[in-house]
Amino acid sequence: MSVITVLDKSVSELIAAGEVIEKPASVIKELVENSIDAGAKRITVEIKNGGTTFMRIVDDGCGMSAEDVPKAFLRHATSKVREKIDLENIHTLGFRGEALASVSAVSRVTVLTKRREDALGSQYEIAGGDGVPVEECGCPDGTTLIIKDLFFNVPARRKFMKKDVAEGNAISQIIQKIAISHPEIAFKFIRDNKLDFHSDGTGELIEAIHAVYGKDFARDLIPVEYEQDGISVKGYVIKPLYAKNNRSFQNFFVNGRYVKSKSCSVALESAYENLLMTGKFPACVIMLDMPADSLDVNIHPSKAEVRFSEEKKVIDAIYFAVKNAFLKNGLIYEFQTKKADWYGGAPQPEYAQKPLIPEAPVPVSRPEIPERTPQFQPLNQEDMPFQIDLPQPSGYMDKEPEEPKPIYHVREPLPRSVTVPDSFIDIEPEPEDFDSESVPIVPASPVPETQSAPVPIQAEYPDPVFPPEKEMFKDIQVIGELFGNYITAQSGDNMIIIDKHAAHERVIFEQLRHDNCQQYRQKLLAPCKVLLTLDEFSAMEENPELLDRLGFDFDFSEKPYLTANAAPYFFSEMNLEEIIQEIAHNLYLGKVNPQSRALEDTLHELACKSAIRANDKNSIQELQKLAERVCQDENIRHCPHGRPVMFVLSKYQLEKEFKRIV
Repeated sequence: MSVITVLDKSVSELIAAGEVIEKPASVIKELVENSIDAGAKRITVEIKNGGTTFMRIVDDGCGMSAEDVPKAFLRHATSKVREKIDLENIHTLGFRGEALASVSAVSRVTVLTKRREDALGSQYEIAGGDGVPVEECGCPDGTTLIIKDLFFNVPARRKFMKKDVAEGNAISQIIQKIAISHPEIAFKFIRDNKLDFHSDGTGELIEAIHAVYGKDFARDLIPVEYEQDGISVKGYVIKPLYAKNNRSFQNFFVNGRYVKSKSCSVALESAYENLLMTGKFPACVIMLDMPADSLDVNIHPSKAEVRFSEEKKVIDAIYFAVKNAFLKNGLIYEFQTKKADWYGGAPQPEYAQKPLIPEAPVPVSRPEIPERTPQFQPLNQEDMPFQIDLPQPSGYMDKEPEEPKPIYHVREPLPRSVTVPDSFIDIEPEPEDFDSESVPIVPASPVPETQSAPVPIQAEYPDPVFPPEKEMFKDIQVIGELFGNYITAQSGDNMIIIDKHAAHERVIFEQLRHDNCQQYRQKLLAPCKVLLTLDEFSAMEENPELLDRLGFDFDFSEKPYLTANAAPYFFSEMNLEEIIQEIAHNLYLGKVNPQSRALEDTLHELACKSAIRANDKNSIQELQKLAERVCQDENIRHCPHGRPVMFVLSKYQLEKEFKRIV
């Protein structure tokens, strides 16, 4: 039998350091969090070779006194916790006193620090846990930490390091997450002597998101603000149409700390159910603010995870916060118009690349264009009437439609000649390597006629500001139908285009979900007995009314076995046991909508088969009724498969495209 011995201090410190410091990104995370706790307003991080050979963190925080510098590198030395009760009320990012001790145990560290009230600062060097005496030095207010040769004394850990690019990317992601969680702090990240990322520290969350993910991502977000049971939820979520291919863009922050939480992801994705296309995941930046004693941040060595004392309240708060954001901001999508090739847009297809004016050179001052008569065929009166007088589906309308009156589109006579304005000249395309995001776009001033220079490319049109849905969708008037599937309607100064199949499919799906599935209930010849965990069984037992609306009839007398005596008939060819287990698990997780995926898919299929289809013959009255239902019901913005139901094109956008507004 082996003899038990106490590990040497140098060995035990290496083991402890290995739990906190896994890679260079772990070092940056711990030290940047210390800078934030020190009250820094500007933090600069610089690395070389992915951080393996050199890392520097500079902040303008409170600094340390000469007496405190050596203490800071002792294990479990901290200024943030004094007594046992303090562990139940932690408001700082760091608190265990392990970061500096762990970093110094596996690298060579130099620290320069100075308090504002001190005339001189302090310099301290420590390598492998062994330090030298503190010396006075001149340095700016705050703290500068320089870490060199990470894992120089742990070759086994060093050989498992990834390539420099991968390690540098991990550091960049950590800094970006922290920059989002603290938009009031200005961050700068320098990688191999090049500026990789920076944020301005204005305090606006949307500006921090813009700095990290870019303008396109920020433009597709809608704000979230909600409070329930003492839990505050703020931030932004992405519109369902612009969902991502994975969960990498889901960012959750609890009391300013970035965390990975399966419960938060479950709540978020529950709010997006039936709004996303297959294989898509929602993106978000959600800030949770809750009492410190309602969560445990001390369950993970790197503090990357937290445990909630009342998990269901957190799930409900996120779910209702996102749902309220959808209802408040709407899910209306505007058309994204692109510029034509002749003023700096994308190339046109071959059939559209014919010159709009003769290819002969035209002077800038006064182009002389030969008169050209447009070629067109005159309209016959027989071709002009536009009407829909077609049979209606049974049961779709309450009464037979009246005979619609013919609708005529009267065209204005086209001019016999075309004149080209003086300002219409050729414009050179932008260079391919031009980065439009790195240079602010400024509206161009007009060029005088006498100036022989190309007209500058004008700025992109600003995104239209839509009014609230209730104002936007007043007095809906259906005009007609495009391509047998798209309803065109007008409301005020907006043109609305609706996918009639997707819209009708969503209408039926909502009826199936909210008008209950009791109408599909059928007695089972052989009752289905399902074994559940005690928690799942209790969750089912506490929700009899909900299960009844789903079309089930359960017997709870044989705990923990649950017996299904009746179920919706469309489950006859499915594995009923798996469906019940999924519903029970969803109820246990606290999902507001606990339906199983199989039930959702079945309702999707029923709705899809029952809905009107493209090229179905529908009257104007039918289309009018469907358009009114879509515009009045804020739940009908996506079909059950996640496709958008409508798009809006404003009068402002049209007039911009037709150059009626300059």
